[in-house]
Amino acid sequence: MPALKRLALAGLILTAVCVAALYYFNQYWIHRYDALIERHAAVYRLDPDLVWSIIHEETYFSPWKKGDAGEFGLMQVMPAVGREWAAETGMREFAERMRQEPESLLLDPERNIQIGCWYLEKISKDYRDTPGAEARIVAAYNAGPSRAAEWEKVEPGRQPLTAEQFVARISFPSTRAYVSNILARYREQKVSRKQ
Repeated sequence: MPALKRLALAGLILTAVCVAALYYFNQYWIHRYDALIERHAAVYRLDPDLVWSIIHEETYFSPWKKGDAGEFGLMQVMPAVGREWAAETGMREFAERMRQEPESLLLDPERNIQIGCWYLEKISKDYRDTPGAEARIVAAYNAGPSRAAEWEKVEPGRQPLTAEQFVARISFPSTRAYVSNILARYREQKVSRKQ
């Protein structure tokens, strides 16, 4: 009987060690780009927790991911957005590389986060003074600015929609789920940072 108890105890210890290792690996995995996110979010006047939440939803921090619609990297940036970024920032070398080989640039975590944050800032300008702006920004990031503007419309003289009303108006179930998931994770991030 003592040998059986020792074996059971060893099994419990091994299980506990494996669970702890998985937990710490996961913490490393989901926070290994935090410094890049913080830096580029600051440059583009974005909340790093929102950027982090978008990356979590888009790729779970897997920089090699390629989307079905031709998007690449951590933030699933489209080559057209990369070309627009290169043109608007005056980076001729990158503009040429974006034309010839967008995948190599967009799979680079630093460049991907930089371009993704640039695009988020561009979208967010339309919603700076709007209550619940994050819902609109995330919807525009996923479905396009024109669709988000359509969902945002209210009759003249009416109050702007709350974030919840806006999310309820999203006509694509996948975008509605995307926005809801990111907003929930974003709120969790805000709470965990305060603790």
